[in-house]
Amino acid sequence: MKLIKTSVIAIAAMLVSVSTIAQTAEEIVAKHIEAIGGTAAWKKVNSIYYEGKITVQGAEVSVTLTAVHGKGVRQNISVMGMTGYQIVTPTAGWNFMPFQGQAAPEAMTADQLKESADDLDVQGKLVDYKSKGHTVEYLGKDDVEGTECFKLKITSKAGNVETVFIDPKSYYIVRSVAKKTANGQENDVQTDLSNYKKLPEGIVVPFSIKLTEGELVISKAEVNKQVDESVFKPSN
Repeated sequence: MKLIKTSVIAIAAMLVSVSTIAQTAEEIVAKHIEAIGGTAAWKKVNSIYYEGKITVQGAEVSVTLTAVHGKGVRQNISVMGMTGYQIVTPTAGWNFMPFQGQAAPEAMTADQLKESADDLDVQGKLVDYKSKGHTVEYLGKDDVEGTECFKLKITSKAGNVETVFIDPKSYYIVRSVAKKTANGQENDVQTDLSNYKKLPEGIVVPFSIKLTEGELVISKAEVNKQVDESVFKPSN
């Protein structure tokens, strides 16, 4: 009888623990969304445009990003007098990097397109993540530059996995580690986010994005500007 009672207590404790973790993940996401402007403000975002610069191996690189929610994303990269781009749409994608020797745009593979599919959501995966078919798992806390951050694993509907680290004071995402495949091998790609600013539309976005290549500093951000969707078609 004692053994049965102990088992019941253990099972009950396990269920409470699982419930607490699930509630914690949802609560952290809710506080994060509130910190970056709230669901209502983000759901009004139909397009977003960024301009910025990054220094790579001593060369200044200009970057622009144009995204229309659910329709297309285009990133232009200009360096040494040449401009390349990456385009993603729901059905196709292209890469064109002339400074890497490419003479014409190359279509993305099915795997590359799948990895880039979540970029089409300009409102962010965590806004209404359940209705979008994504799942979020709380993994406890982990250190990021001396701060114990909440650690969440996001698995998108497309199957992409990203781990984000959220500062417990600001509830901003300060680091993201995404699973990416290159040359047939899966790698962790880390991005550090900082210098968050509130835009006139009420949303809060990072203006400093530290990538593997260097730190991208955003100089301009515009929300809901008119976008000619022809920019999501490849051209030389």
